[in-house]
Amino acid sequence: MSSYPVVTICGPRQSGKTTLARHLYPEYDYVSLENHNERKRFYDDPIGFLELHAAPCIFDEVQNTPELPSYLQGIIDEHDTPGMYILTGSLQMELQQVVTQSLAGRTGMVDLMPLSLHELQRAGIILSRDEYLLRGGLPRVYVQDIDPVNAYSDYFRSYVERDIRQLVNVRHKTEFELFVKLLAARVGQVVNLSSMAGEVGISSTTLREWLSLLEASYIVFTLYPYYQNYGKRLTKSPKIYFTEPGLVASLLGIETPAQVGRDPLIGNMFENLVVLEALKSRFNAGRRSNLYFFRDVRGYEVDLILDEQRQPRPIEIKATHTYDSNLSRNVRQFGSIVKDALDPHLIYAGASMGVSQGVSIDSYLDIYHVMNG
Repeated sequence: MSSYPVVTICGPRQSGKTTLARHLYPEYDYVSLENHNERKRFYDDPIGFLELHAAPCIFDEVQNTPELPSYLQGIIDEHDTPGMYILTGSLQMELQQVVTQSLAGRTGMVDLMPLSLHELQRAGIILSRDEYLLRGGLPRVYVQDIDPVNAYSDYFRSYVERDIRQLVNVRHKTEFELFVKLLAARVGQVVNLSSMAGEVGISSTTLREWLSLLEASYIVFTLYPYYQNYGKRLTKSPKIYFTEPGLVASLLGIETPAQVGRDPLIGNMFENLVVLEALKSRFNAGRRSNLYFFRDVRGYEVDLILDEQRQPRPIEIKATHTYDSNLSRNVRQFGSIVKDALDPHLIYAGASMGVSQGVSIDSYLDIYHVMNG
C-alpha cells in the first residue's frame, strides 16, 4: 500500500479478502461489485460512479466489472498517490488479465489463501491432524463455529451455481461434479485426464477446460515437476491439490475426524495439507511459491521441492505421528541426484526433533518456519 496506487487482493471465495481490507482500512469507501445495483450505476455512468466513490476506496469482486480498471487508470495517472484503491477478486485468470492490462506497473498483486495453521495457532486454535483435515481453513468455520461438513457442501454447491456458470455454461452439471469428486480421490497425484474421460463420460479436452476453470477460481492448484532445466518444468504433467483440505474431506464423504484417520487416502490428504500450508507460508511472507515436486524416470520421488536461487530444498511428507529413519530415505538420496541441493526436511504429523542423519525432522505445525526460516 505504501508503494503502489492500487493493491489487488486475489484469492478463493470466503478466504477473508473483504474482511481483511475493511479491517485494515476502515476509513476507505467500500463498494461491492457483486451488487447488481452498483454494477448498473457503474455501467450507466462510469465517470460519475468513480466521482461518487472517489479514492480511497475498496472495490470488491472487481472481475464483475472488467471495464473498471481502465477507468481507474486515468485517475491514477493523474494523481499517482500510493494506496488509492484496493481491488479484490475471486476469479484468478480473469481478474489478473483485466487488472494487468489496464493497471500494469500500477498495482501490487497479493494472494490471500484461507487460514493457515500458523494463523490458527496464533489465534489459540490447536487441533489434531485429523481435525485440521476435516475443518480446513475456511474462516467462517472457525468464526461462526459451524459444522464443516455442511459448510463445505454449501461452499461447493454455491461455487458450482455461481462461479462456474459465470465462467462458462456448464451443461453437464452432474458430470462436472463427478469430475471434481474424482479429482479429490486423486489428490496429490499426477492426473491422467484421458483416463478420467472414460469415467466421467466427457472428452479429455473438456476435462482440461474444466480443470482450468477450477484453477481459475482457486478450487485446485497445480504443482509442477522440478527440473534444473527451467524450460522443462511447465511442459510436464503437474500434480493436483485442493486449496481447501476441508473440501477434499467433504467430496470424499468424510464427516468425522475418526473417519479421516481411517481413510485409505489419509496420506494423500495430509500431503495436500502440507503442500497447501507451504504455499500459504510463502504467500503470507510476500514470497513467490517456488514449489515443485521431483520424480525421475526410475520412479524415485520427493514430495516437495522449494527452489530458492536455484538451490533446491527437498521435503518429504509423511502422515505418520511416529518418526522412523526410513521416512527420510528419499530426501537423503536427493543430494546425490541433483547438484546444489541443500537442507533436506522431513515433515510429518509428530513433534519436531531437530536434525537426524543430516535431515531436519519437523512437525507439520512448524511449516511456516520451515518455509521462511
